[in-house]
Amino acid sequence: MTKPFPLLLLAVALLAACSSAPKGPTAEQLAQIEAANLRTDADMSLVLNKLASLNPQPIETLDVGTARVQPTLADAAKAVLADQGASGDIAGVQAYDRGVPGAAGQIPATVYTPDGGGAKPVILYFHGGGWVLADRKVYDSSARALAKVADAVVVSIDYRRAPEDRFPAAADDGVAVYRWLTHYARAVGGDPMHLALAGESAGGNLALATAIAAHEQGLAAPKHVLAIYPVTQTGSDTESYTKYANAKPLNAAMMPWFFNQLLSDPAQKQDPRLDVLHANLQGLPPVTLINAEVDPLRDDGALMETALKAAGVNVERRVYSGVTHEFFGLGNLVQKSAQAQAYAGERLTADLHR
Repeated sequence: MTKPFPLLLLAVALLAACSSAPKGPTAEQLAQIEAANLRTDADMSLVLNKLASLNPQPIETLDVGTARVQPTLADAAKAVLADQGASGDIAGVQAYDRGVPGAAGQIPATVYTPDGGGAKPVILYFHGGGWVLADRKVYDSSARALAKVADAVVVSIDYRRAPEDRFPAAADDGVAVYRWLTHYARAVGGDPMHLALAGESAGGNLALATAIAAHEQGLAAPKHVLAIYPVTQTGSDTESYTKYANAKPLNAAMMPWFFNQLLSDPAQKQDPRLDVLHANLQGLPPVTLINAEVDPLRDDGALMETALKAAGVNVERRVYSGVTHEFFGLGNLVQKSAQAQAYAGERLTADLHR
């Protein structure tokens, strides 16, 4: 009869090996890692904490109407400024509202004009909001800042939003307004020979898409494209989508929600007017990409930089640590925002004023 001791010893050894094998991080350790990933500069945290105090609900859980009335980072910034008894006004920039011709009729616009005489370069600016939320008023501070730092007229438009007007309505509006500016920029006090495109988030996508369309359609080329934390592709398989999945004010779960409102057919995710990363990028003017570190879209910018360089386009990209999506318009409150605005002004001025 075989003695059981060798088998028993083997079992004990296996159990010992299993107990000594390295274990994954605990829930507490994972929470600490995420907190470290999402840590922001003190001035950025001040605005984010104020936003949290306004009790915004998770966009990805809401219907469109409810999502559109949630507090924004711009609301939080205004509240912080009010607490400080400060004003967010930018001196030396005047603004007025007018209509401009979109692809399906007139759409609202705000024209920002810096002080000083003569026809100035014109920047067509696209607000963010995932093609669904926000409007040009929410992004007023960004448009004003660009007018100031680039010494240019900024035309900020309310392109048509989804789901009322699904893709490619917003892209079509962008091309229509740009086409109009190539002929009638003087109607807003600008020089039609010196045009640029700029936008944030979904608006950054629209700025790039408009530049691509202008090249394909033989329109006068813009002198420069400024894309601030743009959506450049429709996938989510990047390090930043994982690392900053729970970032604020943009988290990873919001992106599928936006695409669901925007698209009438999932196959449209591959349309190069949206998936600009995989469009024909050859022949584009100089491009500036600005990214926030704590943002699921950080790597969209990195991928776009690589693709533009491969296409022979003059491109520069800067990533600002310690700040989040939507930081660009916080120049009165956040140091990195003021730095990014100054950088954008340098890049735009170099091409618009020559």
